[in-house]
Amino acid sequence: MKKAVSVLLAMVMAGALAGCSSGPKAAGDTSLAAPSTAQGETSPDPSGEETADSSAAPADSQDGEGAMGAAALRVGSLKGPTSMGLVYLMDQASQGKTDNQYEFTMVTAADELLAKVAAGDLDVALLPANVASVLYNKTQGDIAVIDINTLGVLDIVASDSSIQGIADLKGRTLYMTGKGTTPDYVFRYLLSANGMTEDDLTLEFKSEPAEVAAILKGQPDAVGLLPQPFVTAACAQNEALKIVLDLTEEWEKVQDGEKSRLVTGVTVVRKPFLEENPEAVALFLEDHRVSAEFTDSNPAEAAQLIAGLGIIEKASVAQKALPYCNITCLTGEDMESALRGYLQVLFDQEPASVGGALPGDDFYYMP
Repeated sequence: MKKAVSVLLAMVMAGALAGCSSGPKAAGDTSLAAPSTAQGETSPDPSGEETADSSAAPADSQDGEGAMGAAALRVGSLKGPTSMGLVYLMDQASQGKTDNQYEFTMVTAADELLAKVAAGDLDVALLPANVASVLYNKTQGDIAVIDINTLGVLDIVASDSSIQGIADLKGRTLYMTGKGTTPDYVFRYLLSANGMTEDDLTLEFKSEPAEVAAILKGQPDAVGLLPQPFVTAACAQNEALKIVLDLTEEWEKVQDGEKSRLVTGVTVVRKPFLEENPEAVALFLEDHRVSAEFTDSNPAEAAQLIAGLGIIEKASVAQKALPYCNITCLTGEDMESALRGYLQVLFDQEPASVGGALPGDDFYYMP
């Protein structure tokens, strides 16, 4: 097992990570750069303040059975948008108001979750979409996706309102993060779908979103590609900045009848746990749906919970970012068609980004 976990981690660090539907349609999607984070997932707070590592279990849970006889569920997630739709469930579980017992673990790097799932220390994990595919391949199909928890969180930000489509970026310099990761692959796909290549503009890669935000603040004519909640933070620092292109919308414009969608995060379950505890997983899916709906419908209250868990330091920033984070809970056929097409795009760009091969049909859980 130790060897398998080591191989898995090595694969993740070498590859590109990507990082329930109820909320308003919003801006962008990204797997936030860096191999240890992903499309929209990151540990630094966009306000510039340090955030404490919240590896915590809000639920007063323990091994054994839950209130209704359901098995205890160990759930892991990343500090970022994919956890923002989970905060209501965390709060309810901490008050003993759920039929399942839950133990929550929130970490700042995807490789931590991968190791825990591979070792059997987590039953359910919220992961960047392409990372779930990597994990499926490295565990010989031992996991299944049960829902999409976050759609696109990538936006192009500028002060120039004349940018109304991908073609309007021709001749520009675009500042972004994540060379060789999913934001890079997603953007290159959109360029190609719009009849362009990287030769039509200059891509300037920075090591982290805060660097891109600083350039946008200091250069009035700069154009940047950022994930939420960094988009909201950057716009708050410079009133001239605004979202000029929502990459989720740009993705859908070029689908030509296809059902794929720009996906940030998915929720996976270990198949042995699913086979032994189908009722507990069904309860979790319902709890997750309700929690995602709460986050979308009650942004002020959800923002307080998000800040309380340290996902975003300031509730005010969280509340402004929420409408653009595409928190959702897609299951069944909607989940499969959206995710299958997205992974196909990544595979076409770089097979290693999804673990070298596309997952089989058993990757998609159909309740």
